[in-house]
Amino acid sequence: MLTWLRDRQPAMRFDLPELSGGLGDLGIFVPLTASLIIVCGMEGGSVLFFAGLANVLVGLAFNQPIPVQPMKAIAAVAIAEGLAPGEIAAAGFLSGAILLALVLTGLVTVAERWIPRPVVRGIQLGVGLKLAAKGVTMALAGGWWELDGCVLALAAALLVLATARSPRFPSALILLVAGIVLIPIERLDVLAEASLGWAGPVWIWPGLEQWQLGLTRLAVPQLPLTLLNSVIAVCALSGDLFPGRGVRTRPMAISVAVMNLGTCLFGAVPSCHGSGGLAGQHRFGARTGGSMVVLGLSKMGLGILFGSAVGVVLAAFPISLLGVLLAFAGLELALPAREASDRNAFFVVAATAAGILAVNAAVGFLLGLGAALLLREQRPSG
Repeated sequence: MLTWLRDRQPAMRFDLPELSGGLGDLGIFVPLTASLIIVCGMEGGSVLFFAGLANVLVGLAFNQPIPVQPMKAIAAVAIAEGLAPGEIAAAGFLSGAILLALVLTGLVTVAERWIPRPVVRGIQLGVGLKLAAKGVTMALAGGWWELDGCVLALAAALLVLATARSPRFPSALILLVAGIVLIPIERLDVLAEASLGWAGPVWIWPGLEQWQLGLTRLAVPQLPLTLLNSVIAVCALSGDLFPGRGVRTRPMAISVAVMNLGTCLFGAVPSCHGSGGLAGQHRFGARTGGSMVVLGLSKMGLGILFGSAVGVVLAAFPISLLGVLLAFAGLELALPAREASDRNAFFVVAATAAGILAVNAAVGFLLGLGAALLLREQRPSG
């Protein structure tokens, strides 16, 4: 692994396109993070500080725009049921422990070898379309003539489309700055509530019932999505976007495991490396780990500066702009599925995506795998 890290190319960059590209997954990161802080009572300073620290370490380790995002299944259940930080911390820690066990036993590599490639493409298509649909819903949630409404979303989408042939144009950065400018205009009360300062990380040791709930209701449902989308699919996308230097499955899985084992008991959100985030960051200009280092330092600085007021600020960011970022990130994630030109391969891709759209990633995986076995689709070696 160390030899692979030393051989990485190109050199890390910290230019404007990298800065813009690093913001490409905000449409995923901000809504989930803000909801976990506001609904579940997680401490905003700790959430942002450790998310930023993970960004920095991942950027230095892989020298690619590998994102750090909340684990979607855990976040969705926790937000829907209003779970406490203890259950969330237990779920993140146990998810990391289970994934590390899969790495040490070699089962992660076995899964990558035997899961057909069309199934992976189907996961990318299904998750991508689901993210895009969520983004469109968010973008069109307001009225046409509201400040944070459909006209703003349309203008943002036109900006992204008009600059599509210039990936180094910092469109995501422009949208972020526009959103920050609009916060005090639309929500003047936010500035009054955003007090400065951070008391530091909080130590969370879940009780027995919280460990049990975190395992059965959060960690176990999250595992298929983590293994497929945050490890296997993101590695496949990394190989597509960066030929010859794609991240391998084992280092990616170790990164997710260590990240959650080392931070969740200190108030961090259970996190993973989503393929949708990688697609979004690449779409908006990120090409090296410099984008992650800058983004991570920014998150850490905001966490230290604003502390618990972070949730208030995040919740006030224009949802129409977040929706546009999320929609384009989802579409970018879905694009690799176009390689399935063969009829049987496309059927497997479609079956996988349909299961994800109808239910979840685990069901989509089982449908796609069943279709692949019946059609005798085999994943090409290498």
